[in-house]
Amino acid sequence: MPTRTISEFTLDPPEAERLANLAGPFDGHLRMIELRLGVEIANRGNVFRLVGPPKAVHTTETLLRQLWKDAGEETLSEAAIHLHLTGVDAEQVASTEIEPQEVAIRVKRGTIRGRGPNQAKYLHAIATHDINFGIGPAGTGKTFLAVASAVEALNDGRVQRLILVRPAVEAGEKLGFLPGDLTQKVDPYLRPLYDALYEMLGVEKVVKLLEKSVIEIAPLAYMRGRTLNDAYVILDEAQNTSIEQMKMFLTRIGYGSTAVVTGDLTQIDLPKHQKSGLRDALDVLHNVDGISFTFFESRDVVRHPLVARIVNAYDARDAVDVASGPAK
Repeated sequence: MPTRTISEFTLDPPEAERLANLAGPFDGHLRMIELRLGVEIANRGNVFRLVGPPKAVHTTETLLRQLWKDAGEETLSEAAIHLHLTGVDAEQVASTEIEPQEVAIRVKRGTIRGRGPNQAKYLHAIATHDINFGIGPAGTGKTFLAVASAVEALNDGRVQRLILVRPAVEAGEKLGFLPGDLTQKVDPYLRPLYDALYEMLGVEKVVKLLEKSVIEIAPLAYMRGRTLNDAYVILDEAQNTSIEQMKMFLTRIGYGSTAVVTGDLTQIDLPKHQKSGLRDALDVLHNVDGISFTFFESRDVVRHPLVARIVNAYDARDAVDVASGPAK
């Protein structure tokens, strides 16, 4: 267990307006700092109390004193807090001393928390990084938790819109032969995203937000040429992206946005000669600061218990196939 310390200090002069500016709407700025630096922040007026690892507590106190000074001169935004956190090298602090803080997501259906350490780690990573990858088998909550985080961010006003994206990979049928207009042709590929939204917000609210373009559900091809600012963007089924599509998607992310990429590398529907953009991203981006990777396993499956056994059975078969080599 890492050593923990307590620091108490007062920010002067005591001004209610400055305190509200520092804390942000619903204490959102303080929560952002807590999650990023792994320190518990409590305050009564302008008297603050910090609890956490010594180095992180010292860094947080220094940051809060600087923000208090800035709060008297300008209106602090989430973007400004993010820039300050980057400036204090929060990633370095996080890599050495921080215990991830539990993240609880509040949506219409109630409070959602991670089931097990991997889901808890995933939610913490999403809360503290701008680009996140969730990789693992079906039923581990990758998409569900990402949509829940996105809905909470929208409800709290931290983003202006949700953009949920899927590659439209044809599985046996050509899109051109399916009935209906383009929207009707691609809707079947996006149905799991609709289902998650309906559970979080209710059907009526989702329909209204879709009509107002606050929520956008689109095939990946629609992202080309766009810059997505103040948005929460989820790319689902990313194992079916090409290398070019993955690069295109990741370079759409603008300021004030969060991106979550989910996929299962055991269910790639691309032609056999084509490398998955998700697999390529793991190779290229694994050492890039500011990007998180969470890997789920069969034990993280939260569907019917048989699902975990099915995943294990297929993994065992694939391992034998790899070991024995190609058939002669």
